[in-house]
Amino acid sequence: MIRREVARGLVREAGGEALLERLEHLDAVRSARASGAAGAPGAAGARGEGLRAPDRGARPDHDVVIAGGGLSLLLAPLLAAKGLRVAVLDRARVGGAHREWNAGEAEVQALVGCGLFSREEVERLIVARYREGFCRWHGGGTYPVRGVLDHAIDARGLLDAARAQAEARGVSLLDEHALVAHAEGRDAVALSVESGGVRRSLSTRLLVDARGAASPYATADLICPTVGGVMEGLEVGPGPRQIQPDVGEILVSTEGIDGGFQHLWEGFPGRPGETTVYLFYYARAEDVGPGALVSLYARFFAQLGRYKAGEPQLVRPTFGYIPGWSRLSPAPRAKGRRVKLVGDAAARHSPLTFCGFGASVRGLARTAKALGEAVERPEVSEMGEDAPVHAGTGALAALMARPPRGMGAEGMNALLDTAFSVLHAEGDAFYGALLRDEMSAGDFVGFLQKTARLRPSVYREVFGALGAGALGRWGVGLARELLRVG
Repeated sequence: MIRREVARGLVREAGGEALLERLEHLDAVRSARASGAAGAPGAAGARGEGLRAPDRGARPDHDVVIAGGGLSLLLAPLLAAKGLRVAVLDRARVGGAHREWNAGEAEVQALVGCGLFSREEVERLIVARYREGFCRWHGGGTYPVRGVLDHAIDARGLLDAARAQAEARGVSLLDEHALVAHAEGRDAVALSVESGGVRRSLSTRLLVDARGAASPYATADLICPTVGGVMEGLEVGPGPRQIQPDVGEILVSTEGIDGGFQHLWEGFPGRPGETTVYLFYYARAEDVGPGALVSLYARFFAQLGRYKAGEPQLVRPTFGYIPGWSRLSPAPRAKGRRVKLVGDAAARHSPLTFCGFGASVRGLARTAKALGEAVERPEVSEMGEDAPVHAGTGALAALMARPPRGMGAEGMNALLDTAFSVLHAEGDAFYGALLRDEMSAGDFVGFLQKTARLRPSVYREVFGALGAGALGRWGVGLARELLRVG
């Protein structure tokens, strides 16, 4: 574990003072959320705070207000096209790109199918295509797969295009406006927003909470601290510590469990000479301590050379806390009827691959339809269906988040190597289905059985990590999915 002041120094030297300040803000938000400290940085957005709910029958300023202007911005023009009065607010710039995104053909088609963009417009947003991707575990094999996350998307270009679409359809874009509090009435929600130290009030028929881990309702039991960025100067070539421009690195480990976590790398080439590199780990929400992003970024800069050779330079940082839900605990859910969670705040994406972008884009039209209906009928609760395979992969994510103590430093790598050797042996369709959240519950059970035959100790390992109660809930969830399609 890198000491805090050493970590701050490493981040400041490699990324600059502005990056350090942004990370420390997010770490403060995370700590405030975890402790429930009212008035702490990031504790904004709580319910009430003396705010008066709108009177019954009052005409609100907007039909829909979206709090959080990242990927959720794509919803705004779709809702406006339904004739709804829409506003989007963000504590920074609405449509600011804080991550880079990779997608498959299904996501590309979804951007076209929902009517937001033409195929030609989407094609201009694709900055690279890969012939394959792979997963590789320290001390084990390399397992390639085709048709998974094989398109690199220009995140900034996508959000700029969505912002232009929103403006053209009359959406109000409130840059540098933070949601401080809200109070829900029968017919509308009162909002207190702050900009430049000045507070003002708004009202809306429906509040869409898209603030990710900063949402007061982001109660998912797993979390994925993630850091990295667009890099230049990485060495190009076919070796394991080199970048191949037509190959995506989906999951890679270069060490065993350290500090209680299994650290994972991702590398996705983009424009010529650029590669987006991430370092992250899965954790139980309660296991992530103060200053986690600063510490992880320090590790990123200190150990990048173990992952890739070259003379790396950080072009643009990417970072954040990505909530994940194991399906072994209650789902994140807002109180009341007129506040709906979407995106990372809802945590309905894959708990294993954390493909928030893919899940959000594939369900874009369905989510917009559900939100449009919820304006008139706020009892509509679910913004999208949960993929059946999540009933199974959630427990695996929980296992990775808190590895059994007796597993040893390399035990998780050995388990993952066995599991991915099974996926690879079954072929691209089977392997890709798990990573794309398309695998059926029956195929998932078959995958577990094949893995257990190769590694019988997996039963003891899973029981040790999950315990009898969680194991029972896992079995019930899988059985329910098997019966539903049976």
